[in-house]
Amino acid sequence: MGNTKFVIEENFHGTLVKDPYRWLENSNLEETKDWDSQQMGATEKYIHAIPERGMINRRLKELWDYPKYYVPKKAGDFYYYLKNNGSNNQPNLYRAKSLNENDGSEEIIIDVNSLSNDGTVAITNLTFHSNGKLLAYALSEKGSDWQEFQILNLETLEHFPEKILWCKFSSIAWEKDGKGFFYNRYPEAKNELNDENHFNKVYWHTLNTDQQLDEIIFEYPEDQQLVCYPTITNDDSYLILHAGRGTEHLSRYLYKDLTTPNSEFKWLLSEGDALYSFIGKKEDQLFFFTDKDAPNGQIISLSVTNIGEWTSIIPESEESISSIKIIGGHLAVSYIRHASYVLKLFTMEGNFVKEIPLPELGSLIEFNGKEEGNELYFSFTSYLSPTSVYRYSFDTEQTETIFKPSHQFNQSDYTTEQVFYHSKDGTKIPMFLTYKKGIERNGKNPVLLYGYGGYHISLTPSFSASNLLWLENGGIYAVANIRGGGEYGLDWHRAGMKEKKQNVFDDFIAAAEFLITEGYTDSSKLAIMGGSNGGLLVAACMIQRPELFGAIICNVPVLDMLRFQKFTVGRFWVTEFGDAEASQEEFDVLYAYSPLHNVKDGVQYPPILITTADSDDRVVPAHARKFTAALQDANPESINPIFLRIEKGAGHGLGKPIEKIIGEHTDIFAFLFKHLNV
Repeated sequence: MGNTKFVIEENFHGTLVKDPYRWLENSNLEETKDWDSQQMGATEKYIHAIPERGMINRRLKELWDYPKYYVPKKAGDFYYYLKNNGSNNQPNLYRAKSLNENDGSEEIIIDVNSLSNDGTVAITNLTFHSNGKLLAYALSEKGSDWQEFQILNLETLEHFPEKILWCKFSSIAWEKDGKGFFYNRYPEAKNELNDENHFNKVYWHTLNTDQQLDEIIFEYPEDQQLVCYPTITNDDSYLILHAGRGTEHLSRYLYKDLTTPNSEFKWLLSEGDALYSFIGKKEDQLFFFTDKDAPNGQIISLSVTNIGEWTSIIPESEESISSIKIIGGHLAVSYIRHASYVLKLFTMEGNFVKEIPLPELGSLIEFNGKEEGNELYFSFTSYLSPTSVYRYSFDTEQTETIFKPSHQFNQSDYTTEQVFYHSKDGTKIPMFLTYKKGIERNGKNPVLLYGYGGYHISLTPSFSASNLLWLENGGIYAVANIRGGGEYGLDWHRAGMKEKKQNVFDDFIAAAEFLITEGYTDSSKLAIMGGSNGGLLVAACMIQRPELFGAIICNVPVLDMLRFQKFTVGRFWVTEFGDAEASQEEFDVLYAYSPLHNVKDGVQYPPILITTADSDDRVVPAHARKFTAALQDANPESINPIFLRIEKGAGHGLGKPIEKIIGEHTDIFAFLFKHLNV
C-alpha cells in the first residue's frame, strides 16, 4: 500500500528512516482521498455486518437519552447554565431567576442546536461581564479548535454586529465599564515566516466596532510560540497575562496597572521555572498556584509592591492540588487523593476550615461561585453516577442537590473498586474496576482497559452512558492511573515523559498482566482503548506485547513520533515527547517506541480499530492513516482485521454531537463484542 512515487528517506543523526506513507499526510491529494474512501468502505462493510450492531445502537440511544446539567453561574439577576435535555446533540444555554426547575422562569438564551443541521456547532466558551448585562461566547464548528466569538446583550437578547475570529483556546477579559474586552488570538494572514498557529497576540476590542479596528495590547515577537491569556482582577485594578507555550508545564506572568494611564506591562513571575496559575486578588495581595519546589502544588501570595518575594499560604501536602478558586471569602481547593477528588475550604490566610463531603469516590468536574458570595456550586460524577450539580451554603454549611438527572439503570446492581498493582520497576499504580455485582474471577470476563498517561492529566472517575452497555453485558471497565498523568503531582507526570515514556507503557502492560493473573480475564477477552496520547499508549503496547491483548481501540492517535511536531499544534508537544531532530538522544528514545516505525512484518497483531476525524486540527488524520497502512502492508494475509474509521465533519472530540458519539461508540462496541465474544 506504500506508494513508491512518494517514498521519502530522511537522515536522523546518521540513521536513515524511510517513510513510504508520506503521501498520506496530504488530505487534498487524490490518491489520499481514494485511499480514505476504500478504507471507510471496508470498515463500514465489516462493522455493519456484525449481528449485534443494531441492538448496540438501539441500546446506546436509550442510555444516552437523559438530561445533562452543567454548573450554573450567577450573572445579574439570573442563573445561567448549559443543559442538554437528553435528545439534543449539544447543550443549549439557559437562564432562570431561581434554580427551582418548577418555577417556570427557565428560558433558552442560545439555541445552539438550531445553528447546524447535523449538530456540529458547539458552545466552547462563556464569559460574562460582572454587571450581568453582557456575554461573550464562542462557537466551534465540526470539532475544530478554532473559535468564533459573538457578543450578546443580556437585557435585550440582541447580538452586537461584530464577530471575533482567529481565536483558539482564547480568553476574554471584560473591562469594568463594559465598553469592550481584552482577548488573545492568532494572525489572520499566513506568510513564509508564520502560519495560523504562531504569533498569538493580545488585543483590545471596543464593542460595536469591527474586529479590524482592534488594537494590539501586547505581543512578544521574540518567541513565536508564546501565548498570553488575559484576565482582570476582581477589583478591575490589574490586567494579568498568563504566558505559556502550548502544553508545556511551565508559565510566566505579566501585569499592567489599569488605574494608571499609559502604564506598561511588567513581568511578575518571569523565570518560567515552574507552573504558575493566577487565582485572584485581595487588597494588595495576588494569589497564585505553583508547583515550584512543591511537586504536588502550593498556594502562594505576593504583593505588587514587592514583586521579588512571595509567601506560601497553603503549603504542599501529600495530595495533589487540582484547582483553586476564591469563593465566599475562602480559598476553595480541590485535591486529588489516590485518583479521586476531595474539596477543602481555607481562610484567605491559609488556615484549614473544613472538607466539604462529596457523595462518593468520584470527580469534581467544575466548581464556582462569587468571591464575596455565600454559595458554592459544584458538579460531581463517578463511574456509576451521571453528573449532578450541588450547592454548598457558607451560611448553613450544608450541601443540597440542585440538578440530579434521572437515568434508567439501577446503580445498586454495580460496584466500583480501587485496586493497586506494581509496575515493572516496582512502582505502585492505582486502578479502578467497575462491574456488575456478583461477577466471578474465573478468567473469562470481557475487560475493557482504558488509559492515557500524559500531560499531567489525571484520569479520575467519570460517568459514561456508553460504558453502561459494556457493564450490562457482563463486561468489566478498568482505568489504570499510570505515570505521565497528574494523579500524584508533578513527579508522577515527569516519570512518564520524554526519556521516561517507556514507564507509561510498562505501567499499562502491568495493568493488563494484573487483570489476567488475578483472574478477572485472560488475553483473549482483554481489550485496551485510549485516545490522543492514549491512542499512542495502546498502539505502543500492542506493538510491544501483541500476544497480551484480544482487541485494540486506538482513537484519534499520535503515532508518527518522528514527525508529530510538523503538523498544526504538534510543536507544542515537544516538551512532552522530545524532538527527533533535536538530538541523537531524543531520536533514539522516540524511534524506539514510535508505533509507526516499529511495525514488524508478519507479526499477527490483535484485531484493531483505529479512529480519526477529517476535521481534526489537533492530531491530524495522517497519524491514523500511516499507521493503518503500515499494519496492513506488514501482514497482508492477517487473519485479524485492521480497520480505520474516519468520522466526517468532526474533530479531536471538542463539541462532538451526541449523534456522532453514539455512531462512533456503536461501531467500537460492535467491534469489541465480536472479537471478545461478548
